[in-house]
Amino acid sequence: MTENTQVEARVRHPEKAHKPDNPVKRKPSWIRVKAPVSKQYHETRELMRGLNLTTVCEEAACPNIGECWAKKHATMMIMGEICTRACAFCNVSTGKPNALDPFEPFNVATAVKTMGLEHVVITSVDRDDLADGGAQHFAEVIQAIRESSPATTIEILTPDFLKKDGALEIVVKAKPDVFNHNLETVPKLYTTVRPGARYFHSLRLLQQVKELDPTIFTKSGLMVGLGEEKEEVLQVMDDMRVADIDFITIGQYLQPTVKHHGLDRFVTPEEFGVYERQAYAKGFLMVSSSPLTRSSHHAGEDFAKLRAAREKAQAK
Repeated sequence: MTENTQVEARVRHPEKAHKPDNPVKRKPSWIRVKAPVSKQYHETRELMRGLNLTTVCEEAACPNIGECWAKKHATMMIMGEICTRACAFCNVSTGKPNALDPFEPFNVATAVKTMGLEHVVITSVDRDDLADGGAQHFAEVIQAIRESSPATTIEILTPDFLKKDGALEIVVKAKPDVFNHNLETVPKLYTTVRPGARYFHSLRLLQQVKELDPTIFTKSGLMVGLGEEKEEVLQVMDDMRVADIDFITIGQYLQPTVKHHGLDRFVTPEEFGVYERQAYAKGFLMVSSSPLTRSSHHAGEDFAKLRAAREKAQAK
C-alpha cells in the first residue's frame, strides 16, 4: 500500500471532501463539558476494546462521553463502524462496511453482564448493503442479552430499514423494551441534512411499531440549531403524537468538522425549556429537552420515568 493510499484509507468522510468549509462556531458556556479523566471512564473504554465493540459515544463524538462512561454507561454500536449513508450532520465514518461479526451478539451480551447494566442502549450504523438492513442481527443481539441478563431492559436505536420489507417485523418480534428511531430534523431540511432518508417513512416506521406491539415504548429525537423554525419543530411534535410516539428528545446540533452541515445557531437553555413544556402539553409521556440531550443520555433513568408515566396514565 502506498503512502497516498494509506492517507485516503483514513478519511472518515470522503463524500464531504469536495464540500465548502463551514466554520465551526465557538461553543457558549452552557455547552462546554470537561474532558473525561475518571478511572471508571478508562475501565469502560478498556472493556469495549477487549471485546472488540464499537460505541456510538466515540464514533459520533458525543459530548456526554465523560459523564456516561464514568457511570459505566455506554451505547454500543453494532454491525461495524462504517455507515452506508452520508448524513450531513453525522461524524460516523462513511464507506463500504465489512461483513457482520457473528460473535458480536455474544460480546455485547458479555459487556452488558460484566458492567451489570440495568438498562442498555444498542444502536447501529445504516447497513443498506444487507438484504434486511441488519434486522436479524439486531434480533440476535437482543436475544443474547435476554439470555445472559434477563433483568436488563433493552432500548434499541435503529436505522430506518428503508426498502427492507419485513425487517421491522423481525426486530419488533424480538421485543425490545424501547424502540427508538430518530427523525433528526424538520422535513424541509431532509434533502440537505438527511438525504438518504424520508421523513414520512421514518414517522410511519415508528407508528408501525405500535401497531405491531403496543407494549413497546417508542421514542424519537430531534436536533435543533440546523436552520429550522420553532413552528416547524412544533409541527414535528404533532406528527409524532399522531404516530403515538411516547418519548421525544431534543438536543443541540454540534457541528463535528468544517465539512459537516453548518451550524445555524445555538439554541438557549430557555428555549429548550419552552420546547419541553410544549411537548408535555401535546401528550408525550416523557420529554428530554436540553442543549446536551442526546438519544441515549440518561436512558436508564429516563426509562424508569417513562414506565412510571405510562402506569400513571393507565391508572387514570
